[in-house]
Amino acid sequence: MGLEGVEPSSFMADFLAGCGGYAVVDGGLATELERHGQDLNDPLWSAKCLISFPQLVRRVHLDYLEAGANVIIGASYQATIQGFEAKGLSIEEAETLIKRSVEIACEAREIYLQRCAKGYWDFLDSPKIDRHPVLVAASVGSYGAYLADGSEYSGNYGASVTLETLKEFHRRRLQILANSGADLIAFETIPNKLEAQAYIELLKEENIDIPAWFSFSSTDGTNVVSGDPITECAKIADSCSQVVAVGINCTPPRLIHGLILSIRKVTNKPVIIYPNSGETYNGETKQWEKTRGETEEDFVSYVGKWRDAGACLFGGCCRTTPNTIRAISRALFDKSS
Repeated sequence: MGLEGVEPSSFMADFLAGCGGYAVVDGGLATELERHGQDLNDPLWSAKCLISFPQLVRRVHLDYLEAGANVIIGASYQATIQGFEAKGLSIEEAETLIKRSVEIACEAREIYLQRCAKGYWDFLDSPKIDRHPVLVAASVGSYGAYLADGSEYSGNYGASVTLETLKEFHRRRLQILANSGADLIAFETIPNKLEAQAYIELLKEENIDIPAWFSFSSTDGTNVVSGDPITECAKIADSCSQVVAVGINCTPPRLIHGLILSIRKVTNKPVIIYPNSGETYNGETKQWEKTRGETEEDFVSYVGKWRDAGACLFGGCCRTTPNTIRAISRALFDKSS
C-alpha cells in the first residue's frame, strides 16, 4: 500500500498522514460472523470460520471496508497451532490456516480497491473511500484467548506460566504471521505486563521486520485486567522501536478517555483505541452482559473527546458493527474540528 520498506519510526506517521491525520480501524469480527448465523461457541472462536466458512470472513472484512475502515484485522486472534491441533488438524494444516487468515483479509482489500477504482459505490455517502490507504493487520490474541477459560479477561495465568512459557507458545504463530503478507502485527487484548514483555522479546529474537501495535484491556480505567498499571504496560511497549502504536481494546467506552491520558504520559507513539460496545463479557457464562446500557450512539459520541485526548486510530472491538465503524468515520472526517 505504498508503505513497504518504510522504517517503523515513520510507518504509522506516514499512514496517518495518508488517511487525513486519523485512521479508522474495523469492528467486531465475531459479532458479524454470529449475525450471519455462525455458532462461535468454540475454543477457536472466530478462527473456526477459517475452516468452515472462509468466504464469510472475507465478506465481513469487505463490509468493514465499505463502512470506512482504513485497517482490517485478520481472523487469527484465537487461531493457534495448539488450538487447531486440538481439533485434529496437523501442524501443517494449522500453519496454513493461520497464514490464510491474512490472505483472506488481503483478498477483501483487493476486491474493495478494485470496486473503488470502478466507482462501485456512491462516494457521496463515503467521500474518503477512494483516496486513503488500507492496511491489513495480523491478530495475535493472548495465551488466555487460547485457553478459552476467561483468563484473557483476568490476566491470571497462574505461577506455572512464565515468560518463557509465553514466548514458546507464541513464537511459531508470530513467525508465520510476520511472513504472511500482513502490513503489521496487532497484539490485542494484552492482559498483563508479562505477556507484553514476552512479545517484545519475541519481536527482537525473531528479527520481525514488520511493525506492530500493542493494545491492552482494562476494566477499571487505571490498570490492565491483571491489575498491572496501564502506564507500566505502555512503557514496555514504548521501549520497542518495532511497536508503532500503543492503546486499548476490549474495554468499556466510558473508561477510554482516562486511559488515553495515562498512555500519553509515558509514550509519544500514536494511540489506538477500539473499545467494546459497552457490554461486559462474563468469562464463566461466556455471555455478554449489559453494564450501563451504553448504546451505539453513546459510543460514537465519545469519539471527539478521544481524539482531543490524543488518540489517532479509532475502531471497535466486541459487539460493534459496520454501522459503528461508519459512524466513527463520519464523526472523524465529516465533523472534524
